[in-house]
Amino acid sequence: MGYPRNYKNFQVVSLAEIGRIRKNETTEIVVQKNEFRGSAGIDIREYVTSEKYTGWSKNGIRIAVDKWKEFKDILDQVQID
Repeated sequence: MGYPRNYKNFQVVSLAEIGRIRKNETTEIVVQKNEFRGSAGIDIREYVTSEKYTGWSKNGIRIAVDKWKEFKDILDQVQID
């Protein structure tokens, strides 16, 4: 999903960081459970640390908690050969 353009007008409450994966020298993929507009979800988003910018990028996805099992079931079908 990504956040709407005016997302800065809404408060995102981080409930728990689940983990991080280093994507490259300046970017990590961060998985966290949070609350946005009163709805809990799992946020998978890029966090950038560079000379020009440090913070969340627009790249990412948010899965509502009630859709998480369905999303995870799809991921479990991925086969790496």
